[in-house]
Amino acid sequence: MTDYVFAPPPQPAVPVAGDYALFPVRRIYCVGRNYAAHRREMGGAENDPDPPFFFAKPSDAATPPGTDVPYPSQTSNLHHEMELVAAIGASGANVSRDEALSLVFGYAAGVDLTRRDLQSAYREKGQPWEGAKGFDFSAPISAIKRWEGPPPQGRISLSVNGQVKQDAVVADMIWDVASVIAEASRLWRLEPGDLIYTGTPEGVGPVVRGDLVQGEIEGVGELSFRIV
Repeated sequence: MTDYVFAPPPQPAVPVAGDYALFPVRRIYCVGRNYAAHRREMGGAENDPDPPFFFAKPSDAATPPGTDVPYPSQTSNLHHEMELVAAIGASGANVSRDEALSLVFGYAAGVDLTRRDLQSAYREKGQPWEGAKGFDFSAPISAIKRWEGPPPQGRISLSVNGQVKQDAVVADMIWDVASVIAEASRLWRLEPGDLIYTGTPEGVGPVVRGDLVQGEIEGVGELSFRIV
């Protein structure tokens, strides 16, 4: 038995729909600006030829269903970003686009919470985004739905206090799920337990304490949480 200088932290995990077993979270990767309309609203070029770019969140940022989200410190402009999440269930490095979907265990609905004011300040200075993206409770997620076959393509939506803020279709992604997974596997060896947040459509915006955030991806799942 291994001794530690203090007790190891608990394993972050996400429920699996229809199963008592939990999905242990290893790493969280996120794709930036993967919908053309969102690129435009963030001031980016719509026809950017570059491959997907990634940033990361700590594994314990994964916030399972039914958990309130504390409003984070050091921001006055917290934004919601609704996303399809691919849950990886097999190992793979340098996989092709045709091979990529074989790594998928399932999909979930997720929200990439962002300290937008910090992100803007970091971007202007060419600094990393960790403080804007990788804070506690910054990755709310629904239960993971086991999946076989082509990825979801249907409606992706988010409302705040019952008012729809984001409403698009997953098929609008610039880089589809297979391309995103293949590109990620060129940068890291993907392993079971990895989560990939695949980007958000247009309509991102602020949330404040007391707001009820509800998201849904057609055929995948729903999530709901309150900012406290």
